[in-house]
Amino acid sequence: MVDLSAQIDYRALIDSLGQGVLVFDAEGTLVLDNLAARGILGANLMLIRSEGWAAMALLLDGPREEGPSADELREQARQSPSPVRFHTYFAGAYTPCWLTTVYGAGGTVFTMLTIDRPDWAALTELMTTFRSEARMSISATRGHAELVKQLLHKNEDNPEVQALAQRVLGFTAIIATHMLRLQNLMSLLQRLETIRIGALAKQVREARQQIWLEDFLEDFLEEMADEAIADPDMGGGDFRDRLLVDVPDDLQIYASRQHFSNALRDILRNAACYSPPDTPIELSAQADPASYSVQIDVIDQGYGIREKEQDRVFQAFQRARQPQIIGVDGYGLSLYLAKAEIEAMGGRVWFESEEGIGSTFSFKLPASSPADTSQ
Repeated sequence: MVDLSAQIDYRALIDSLGQGVLVFDAEGTLVLDNLAARGILGANLMLIRSEGWAAMALLLDGPREEGPSADELREQARQSPSPVRFHTYFAGAYTPCWLTTVYGAGGTVFTMLTIDRPDWAALTELMTTFRSEARMSISATRGHAELVKQLLHKNEDNPEVQALAQRVLGFTAIIATHMLRLQNLMSLLQRLETIRIGALAKQVREARQQIWLEDFLEDFLEEMADEAIADPDMGGGDFRDRLLVDVPDDLQIYASRQHFSNALRDILRNAACYSPPDTPIELSAQADPASYSVQIDVIDQGYGIREKEQDRVFQAFQRARQPQIIGVDGYGLSLYLAKAEIEAMGGRVWFESEEGIGSTFSFKLPASSPADTSQ
């Protein structure tokens, strides 16, 4: 057998692997990680380098609600002649992992963790076809429903037609509601796909520009007049009537207009859907010179979030279980997506909430500087 030890740069070999690789010694200290692991774990890797296996175990166990713990899996790997396979979640993705025991010189014991990168190519192709077909169906269905409504309104003088019209108008309203829900779901799935295939950072990087916040909000609120930000079943009226805006005219942020719009719409929709329709919603902004950022707050007087459920707010496909919330149409995706997009723009998001009192969702985005290039 040819001895390759003197011919191969093993660091370059490890970094060339598509899987994330991390190696811990017997005391749990991280002694090796590769390029793929850095990409998968991001900022979490700094904590793992500092705290070792204990931090890695917390990261592996956090999203998993059943099955052996990371420590138990590590012990299984020590007893098994072959790698131990399991799954966990990274950035909301269901991710296959492997734990293997490796023996070094003198019987030194190491634990190697490998993390697969999910392959979303087939799903992306399927979703692209699905979205194309669904958009055509949505457009055609909403158009036909609107045509029926117009025809019925033209014949309101006929009592028989009027009676029939009331029933048909009820059906068209149901159709419109379901088409709106499907359209919203389509948008959520497209944004989720962008995160899953790792395209979000590039999109944000290419779209970032200087944005005057006051001008942006004026356009944003005008666009809201032409769309239903909340489900029609949550009540009629213009959502903007509830909105109290307090934004100075000298604030600039450096962000992607589309992703900022997505995140703000999600947070406002959350406030609208989970608060009584006769209560105000406050939207305010202020500069934070210490962090060279702009903080935006959305404050509602709604149902609030139970303390025991607050750690699930930004997780994908998770929803609170309060009776008032269960009755609202939703998928448990919007706040997960908003958080991902805000963080991709270099910001952060958090909230404070008290059940029965209301919630304040806040996020910061980088302030714009003269060096930022408008696009």
